[in-house]
Amino acid sequence: MPGGGFVKLPNGSVVVALTLPRPADRPYGDPGGGQVRVLVLAANRARALTRLRNLGLRAVYLRGNSQPPTLDEITAVLHHPDGLLWRAVPDDAEELWHPIRALLRGA
Repeated sequence: MPGGGFVKLPNGSVVVALTLPRPADRPYGDPGGGQVRVLVLAANRARALTRLRNLGLRAVYLRGNSQPPTLDEITAVLHHPDGLLWRAVPDDAEELWHPIRALLRGA
């Protein structure tokens, strides 16, 4: 079930977490579809969504705050230089977070 949420950090920036359909035509895509959890660090929610739309994920919206990022997700995105990560859903504790370019790279 797609969903998402956000957390405002003490410095004013925002971490947005979204559960999106996995692109089936990408290297990490599987024929059965599936979902990915995407994390974005930005100045505000609108900029976070704009970052994703600029990467080609056009139909990305944040409706409500039903699935805000966990503390582990916040830590992961804060320590990544791009501030944009993903991994498969359901979360597998053994799977690492991947940079967004690994999901969006052409086959």
